[in-house]
Amino acid sequence: MGRADARRSRQRGSRREGTEGGRIRRLFTWRKLLGTFLVGALLAMGGLYLVYLMVPVPAANATATLQSNVYRYADGTLLARKGEYNRSIIGLDKIPDPVEKAFVAAENKTFYTDAGVDVMGTGRAVFNTVTGNGRQGGSTITQQYVKNYYLDQSQTVTRKLKELVIALKVDQRSSKDEILAGYLNTSYFGRGAYGIQAAAQAYYGVDASELTIPQGAYLASLLQAPNQYDWSTATPTGRKLVRERWDYVLDNMVEKQWLDAAERAGLTFPEPQKPKAAPGMEGQTGYLVEAANQELMRAGVSEEDINAGGWTITLTVDKKRQDELVEAVEDQLESKLDRKGDEVDATVQAGATSVDPKTGHVVALYGGVGATEHWLSNATRRDYQPASTFKPLVFASALENGSETQDGRRIGVNTVYDGTSRRPVEGSDTPFNPQNEDDRSWGPVTVQQAMNKSINSAFAQMIVDVGPAKVKETALALGMKDGDGFVERPAMSLGTMGASTWDMAGVYATLDNHGKKVTPTIVKSVEHKDRTVELPDPVGPQAISRKSADTVTSVLTGVVDAGSGQAANTSAYDAAGKTGTSENNKAAWFVGYTPELVTAVALFGEDAEKGRQVTLTGTANSGRANGGGFPARIWADYTRDALGGGSDAEFDLDLIESPRRDPLPDGDASPSSSPSVSTSPSESEDTGPSREPSEPSSSSPAFSRPPNPPKPPTSPSVPPPVDTPTSSPNPTGSPGDGGDTGTDPGTITGQGDTRPFQPPGS
Repeated sequence: MGRADARRSRQRGSRREGTEGGRIRRLFTWRKLLGTFLVGALLAMGGLYLVYLMVPVPAANATATLQSNVYRYADGTLLARKGEYNRSIIGLDKIPDPVEKAFVAAENKTFYTDAGVDVMGTGRAVFNTVTGNGRQGGSTITQQYVKNYYLDQSQTVTRKLKELVIALKVDQRSSKDEILAGYLNTSYFGRGAYGIQAAAQAYYGVDASELTIPQGAYLASLLQAPNQYDWSTATPTGRKLVRERWDYVLDNMVEKQWLDAAERAGLTFPEPQKPKAAPGMEGQTGYLVEAANQELMRAGVSEEDINAGGWTITLTVDKKRQDELVEAVEDQLESKLDRKGDEVDATVQAGATSVDPKTGHVVALYGGVGATEHWLSNATRRDYQPASTFKPLVFASALENGSETQDGRRIGVNTVYDGTSRRPVEGSDTPFNPQNEDDRSWGPVTVQQAMNKSINSAFAQMIVDVGPAKVKETALALGMKDGDGFVERPAMSLGTMGASTWDMAGVYATLDNHGKKVTPTIVKSVEHKDRTVELPDPVGPQAISRKSADTVTSVLTGVVDAGSGQAANTSAYDAAGKTGTSENNKAAWFVGYTPELVTAVALFGEDAEKGRQVTLTGTANSGRANGGGFPARIWADYTRDALGGGSDAEFDLDLIESPRRDPLPDGDASPSSSPSVSTSPSESEDTGPSREPSEPSSSSPAFSRPPNPPKPPTSPSVPPPVDTPTSSPNPTGSPGDGGDTGTDPGTITGQGDTRPFQPPGS
């Protein structure tokens, strides 16, 4: 090809390229490109609008509203936290405003003005998710709230798009305060803490309402990387990063004029406390929590509602006194038991309830060796007999009803009863002839003397004189609980029904409170964001008259001073009380009180494997266990410490009559000839017999033994005592009590309610 041909060929190629270029330029003009973009944008907007319409705002996810219950001692210190999620939902009114602003400064400075979404940030997050370049939030506070509350933590394109749409809708429907509150209550802060309330407690040991600005800024900084930024476990790099984040938060607050620059300059980094395990249900904690839950249910809160969480329950329990009660049981009982090597010691269960008689508050409770080892609370169980601790209620009923003896004389402190062991009662359709402790006969004794030595035969006759139905009515008014074992027969005088230390503490608190009804309560206050609970007043109206209650108290001081409760007697306080030992020595009690404190202590013999009650005889190799032994010593040890080493408070008593503290006559160890009816000092040999009813008074003549009348004839209709135990010595050296060895033939012998706990009113 010549030069001319080559030139013509190049010219033809140039013309073809120009033609094609022109066609391309004509195809992609700026007008067409703009139009295409607008159409695409419209289609995208339409698609997004369609998605907006199709994606609803769902219900909260399964974990968003789960909370724990927080239990506190009376002084506000933490007792326990119970629930799968450590969360307590609170309102913004419980969070200081600067702390709220710290979170906004950390996560979303435009929160108060934006539409709830960050399109560019979400776009970056979607791109990084698709390309596998790691996770990136790029979310507003509203979007994070939506993720926590409505969705899940998965990192998918679908979830991010849903988050964007739902955030737009939530921002339109909810106020910024509602969104911020939701965000603060659903965010995870590390240390197992969900929400700002749990975080404040986990990192600084305070409620959210007590957080300072530096502390709030630290918690806000944590949200970016909770585990990496936890000061206690962070690497040097982690500590450096969280300090920089903390500075960033505070600087943003200054920028937004939420914090004064001068104040900012003076703030120092607030190192959090070391992590602490959330208190579990071990030890006494489980017993206290369960008692509080039962009381909530009695107030109308369902078990389902309690388990749903969100409750802050402040108990009436005094932490110091609680510790002192546990220590007293350990020192006076547990340290002396060989639970692994001794069959009897292995069956011993101890329970106690301590109540402030003026308020009805349970200030301490001992449920057993530990709730994780023995879940059934020995403080609140009702399947054992209260035994002779019931005798003061018989006397209280006699005083309250103005009851008379069989020969028509008013029953009072100085009324004389026949203390002969196995003496058949008179005036009862139901035969009953209980034996006294060690089958000892005392002869004629005053009510004071009978109470001091817990003489069964005297109170068996007294309940017949008063009337079992009237005694039961008085007992229920004082706080006893009805049940299958509460049978209106003479054996009731020996406490053959079921009762708990909780019940008996309430009954004796009513006596201590001058007859004004005391129903023990263990819940001081209850808080929940969605509901309120009305708690009844633990102190009610008069159950019995003041004179009746105070006269019983006066008699019970004699039990501590010179009777079966002497182990509880010290010079550190003014005290009253009563011992009790149930049939076959299966339970031993001491219920005592000072003007300031009432405490019921009991020991129970329980063979848990066989599900039966067993004798306490031989506990700690000490022979017969009775209420004047371990229970009284536990009571004295605890009461002294609980009262700060002692108290000068004295009982302020308004008496029907004052007791004469005469020495007991010498009793013998076998039944003897004695009067078959009750006698009074007016029938002593000094004044001659009298059948006229007389009002007991403190001026009655001193007691002297009346002449023995003829021995009552043996009646074939009177059955012998049932389950009479073998007399045994008391090597512990502590005074015994009445033994409660008689039972009413044909009656239920007081196994009572075997349910774990049905609080007062159930």
